[in-house]
Amino acid sequence: QVQLAETGGGSVQAGGSLTLSCAGSGRIYSSAVMAWFRQGPGKEREFVALIRWHSGSILYADSVKGRFTISKNNAANTVYLQMNSLKAEDTAVYYCARGSHYTSNQAEYVNWGQGTQVTVTS
Repeated sequence: QVQLAETGGGSVQAGGSLTLSCAGSGRIYSSAVMAWFRQGPGKEREFVALIRWHSGSILYADSVKGRFTISKNNAANTVYLQMNSLKAEDTAVYYCARGSHYTSNQAEYVNWGQGTQVTVTS
């Protein structure tokens, strides 16, 4: 069973940057897909980005395209989310998740981290 732990959240001014990390304990199989989701205050959890563990194929939500970058370090069992040009609406708890399908549908993801808070102040 893979356990995921997010780090790197915090408070940043609008226009600033943050990098989130998600470290997995246990083997992340090559067929896995790793994703980031977020849940803002009073909002439903939404898809942010995903990366296929083996091929590195990437998908972004339109709301973060061009500002966020997802990447991975297979040897370190870690996925990253580099967030630039942050906006107040990016304020949310960010979750890392692991699944087997290349999809933005959160129901398809089996393992979840505890989340890390990102607050963007204007």
